[in-house]
Amino acid sequence: MSDRRPIVVLLTADGVEPPADLDAMARIAEIRTATDGTLADALPGADVLLVWDIFSDALSRAWHAADALRWVHVAAAGVDAILFDGLRSSSVRVTNARGVFDEPIAEYVLACILAHDKLLHETEEFRREERWVHRETRRVAGRRALVVGTGGIGRATARLLRRVGLQVRGAGRRPREDDPDFGVVVDSADLAAHLTDVDHLVMVAPLTETTRGMLGAGQLATLPDGAHVVNVGRGALVDQSALTAEIAAGRLSAHLDVLDTEPLPADDPLWTLPGAHISPHMSGDVIGWRGTLSDQFLGMLTDYAAGRDPGPAVDKQRGYVPGR
Repeated sequence: MSDRRPIVVLLTADGVEPPADLDAMARIAEIRTATDGTLADALPGADVLLVWDIFSDALSRAWHAADALRWVHVAAAGVDAILFDGLRSSSVRVTNARGVFDEPIAEYVLACILAHDKLLHETEEFRREERWVHRETRRVAGRRALVVGTGGIGRATARLLRRVGLQVRGAGRRPREDDPDFGVVVDSADLAAHLTDVDHLVMVAPLTETTRGMLGAGQLATLPDGAHVVNVGRGALVDQSALTAEIAAGRLSAHLDVLDTEPLPADDPLWTLPGAHISPHMSGDVIGWRGTLSDQFLGMLTDYAAGRDPGPAVDKQRGYVPGR
């Protein structure tokens, strides 16, 4: 790295709160702000792109202008929105918000499981109807959970679910019998073979060409009656139409924080189906999360400006940071 201050392009959108540490970043680097429509104008000569608008795919359209780009940081766990062939085949380093969302999303998954087994949604409906309906709820301890995705978020989820007594397994690319967080990890490529005894199926895998549609109609059909699906990964991991049909039949229920189309269209049956619970892609967004993302990038930018690697790199072919 030369003595020249790096040039950082901040890709954001109207109405999005800027990074809290922007002034501190400006003391380290020259900061240019861009949106989808102006990214190509801002990229020439820039070393770094901070993707603050995490749903933007503008880089693929502005790639021709990235004449000096060396590093792209995505302020999110998933990087599927920004990956394309040109970026994959380039020498540009890609990093993500590794670790920021692990514990918050794990807490959200636990909340979904507790709400399901303790009938909290049903209780709230009865309250609205001013009906006093006594019921019995399930013990959470001893129930069986399969967490699909063995990265940081999956591991945090497994640890938290184990603490409240659930029996947890993982599903990932490398099956094993002695994982410190999951115990047993089964082969996610043969998911259907491992779903017949699952009470809670938690989808946290990154979206890649391998994982897209991994929970399809065939896999859903192998889940036992009454099973509960929690998707906090990406909507495209799941065949949403097939899952909707299973919920409509009363066989499965689901908490879906991510969906095929976001926001969910107004006429989608998931809005009104009993057994379907929808949240607006918020499972990791705890109070102060943007500040944490900003602090993380400031630390990485400090390393980069000093000539050090700015954190672990995403494997651009796989679409995530490989584990140990």
